[in-house]
Amino acid sequence: MKRIGFLGPEGTVSHEAAKFFYRGDHHAFIPYKLVADIFTAAANGKIDYGVVPIENTIEGSVRMHVDCLVQEDSQPIQAEWTYPSVQNLIGHASELTKQDGSGGFDYTMVKKILSIDVAIAQCRNFLHTFMPDVEFEYVSSTAHGVKMVSDHPGQGLAAIGTSLAASMYGLQVLADNITDHHNNYTRFVLIGREALNAGQSDHWKTTILVTLREDMPGALHQVLSAFAWRRINLTKIESRPTKLKLGNYYFYIDVEGMADSVLLQAALGEVEALGCQVRVLGSYPCYPYERMLTK
Repeated sequence: MKRIGFLGPEGTVSHEAAKFFYRGDHHAFIPYKLVADIFTAAANGKIDYGVVPIENTIEGSVRMHVDCLVQEDSQPIQAEWTYPSVQNLIGHASELTKQDGSGGFDYTMVKKILSIDVAIAQCRNFLHTFMPDVEFEYVSSTAHGVKMVSDHPGQGLAAIGTSLAASMYGLQVLADNITDHHNNYTRFVLIGREALNAGQSDHWKTTILVTLREDMPGALHQVLSAFAWRRINLTKIESRPTKLKLGNYYFYIDVEGMADSVLLQAALGEVEALGCQVRVLGSYPCYPYERMLTK
């Protein structure tokens, strides 16, 4: 049985995504309060793998989590997958059921919505249309909001969260997928000591960390040229401060392909020959959501 750490509490999108990637009942899912705790647990061997949300369609990169990935004791990336960040209106169906026999819900009976600020912001259109006068109470996680609604029936409360949280706390999904943007996906990476046996994938990435020489004009251009003339595609490049010196940055780069490919090895060798430091954070298979549906 593998121990899988995720950003808790139970019932969050990270928990739902972890259970989607690891199907079946042969895994132990362990919630952590902070993503930094996941990295520490993986480094200390308390978990076999850690699930880390790294990028979102709407919000972009989760920079704090990127910074965790580049720590010296961070375990390598072993897989990547995308998962839809679906938010639902959750509550006690019996409290909101219309009395006209239609079986629908009267959303105006909801007095207060409990959720995190990001989830509420992503559902503005639905909330403005059906509950323009509702109050909001911000809580620590979507799952915590669902639990609070479950614990306080008869008070006109509802939450925005996952269907997993609804089932865990005995509530009903009153309206599903109420987000404004239905292409809202989150990219997750899996960190761990061991390579993953999760089925075949024809799409691989290698993530590298490049630190430039300080006395080298046009250094970034030369680094990128090492990949460009070999027609190696870079799917992401992001600069982050090294936290060692003002104005000193490293570059977090996602490269298409396996680390042991001849072309990529040659490109990395050229970058190092320029006097730049290169560190491979992982070479791993990628699983798009649509393809995983048939997994």
